[in-house]
Amino acid sequence: MSALQPRPTERRPPVPQLATALLSLAALVLPLPGAVEAQTLSSLGGSAAAPAVDPLLGPRSPLPKDWVGTRGVSPAIPILMLAGHADAQGIGGSGTSGEAVGLYGAAPMRPGISDEHYWCLQVAHAVAVLGRQRGLNINFHIPPVRTMLNGDESGTNWSVGREHAAAGGYALEIHFDAYGSAGVGSGLIPPLHRQFSTIDESLAQEFGSFPMNFRDQLGGPKRGIGLLEVGKLEGPLEASLRDPRTRKRTIQYIAQRVVYAIQRGIATPGSGTTTGLLPALPPPQPPVVAGP
Repeated sequence: MSALQPRPTERRPPVPQLATALLSLAALVLPLPGAVEAQTLSSLGGSAAAPAVDPLLGPRSPLPKDWVGTRGVSPAIPILMLAGHADAQGIGGSGTSGEAVGLYGAAPMRPGISDEHYWCLQVAHAVAVLGRQRGLNINFHIPPVRTMLNGDESGTNWSVGREHAAAGGYALEIHFDAYGSAGVGSGLIPPLHRQFSTIDESLAQEFGSFPMNFRDQLGGPKRGIGLLEVGKLEGPLEASLRDPRTRKRTIQYIAQRVVYAIQRGIATPGSGTTTGLLPALPPPQPPVVAGP
């Protein structure tokens, strides 16, 4: 896997100073993994004891959770990371432009692709790299080209993810939700090919959840691919991604939370494993800027 280098933004929307203040607040109120584990691991299978609005990621999905992940998984389960909209650029379904571009007229992060896809690439790659460092059996797939009209042809996210899930692996596609009233919030849209797993449950506890039949069942979940909405691409989250001072730390912070949730799901009672089988993950640290 080759590192993905973000391009500097030519113009930023008038929100980084607000983001700086809110990111500083996030450092004070975001729970550390020890606290999260106490309230979350003990409640896997129940309701999440988490705030409705995350200081950095924004609102969690308010939609009712109508599923519970109890199927245990092996610590060696193959995990496949996918970047949302990776094969749908330039056509319908290319992903949100984000609030900065769509509302404030900022330049796209990279010409020719949506800002959502750009950030999905960064986060999915970071999750795969960190996951391998933490001992997970994890890989990252990028389709051969960015525009593939048939979503089921060889090499697309859908085709590769479906094959991976059918063979017993876990496929997870990173997304950012639309800004404003068009978006819902952060959360996992679970894969629908078999009984929900403890990884599904742990991701839902960390980020929130969507109903299993969200939008009459989306193409990815019907093929066994979980869709993780990191958050709406707006406000402090988008500002901290676009700001060169916090960009790398924000991507790494999100990746840490995803990997942490996967590890916690593998180590959940009922999965037949214990936390000792995987190296401990250090506390995720939210990005903080000293001043504007």
